Amino acid sequence: MAAQLIVALDLPRKEDALVLARELQGAVPWCKVGMELFTLAGPDIIRELHDLGFHVFLDMKFYDIPHTVAQAVKAAAAAGAELLTLHCQGGERMCSEARIAADSYGSKAPRLFGVTALTSFGPGEMPGISADPSDFALELAGKARGWGLDGVVCSGHEAARIKASCQGLRCLCPGIRPAGADTDDQQRIMTPARAVQAGADFLVVGRPILKAPSPAGAARAIQAEMQAAV
Repeated sequence: MAAQLIVALDLPRKEDALVLARELQGAVPWCKVGMELFTLAGPDIIRELHDLGFHVFLDMKFYDIPHTVAQAVKAAAAAGAELLTLHCQGGERMCSEARIAADSYGSKAPRLFGVTALTSFGPGEMPGISADPSDFALELAGKARGWGLDGVVCSGHEAARIKASCQGLRCLCPGIRPAGADTDDQQRIMTPARAVQAGADFLVVGRPILKAPSPAGAARAIQAEMQAAV
């Protein structure tokens, strides 16, 4: 599967998100609904994005007791999310119950990706964890497949090691920045071309597209860079 671009609709109003989505129609296959937009717009935003022709990635990073996360996964699947995130640090029981909940939707089961170490963390910044973020991400990824997850969320810097040691596991990489773009609050960033070469399956890009004079043009340029890197 060729790497696919996901545009993060991290905007302060539902109306702004839908205006941008309409501009991106035909330019990108996926949109991300994160905490901000989901809190503002609720599950209806997933249906509205589907109606515009997008696949929807619901990025809520579920992390709670196993029963609560399983119920949240069912709610996300019922709303139409095709890919969603939960924290690997929730452990085996939480992830396994999430898998059972997702599979109860049969052919409409969403793919489950486990968050390893947030790309905003630099070395020494993870509370209570002395390991380097990249090493910690690799450790969690090694468990994710056995817990029933389809893939992990990691930085591009970890993707090559994860793909080499965790056969069949997909990598979804945020923190993607075209050369010369602002890093914003990200620490472990990578260009689209390097992320694809490292083995990333999904690249999540928000502000470099949202802030561009032509978001659709910026998205197409990133995808051209991704294709050239294959």
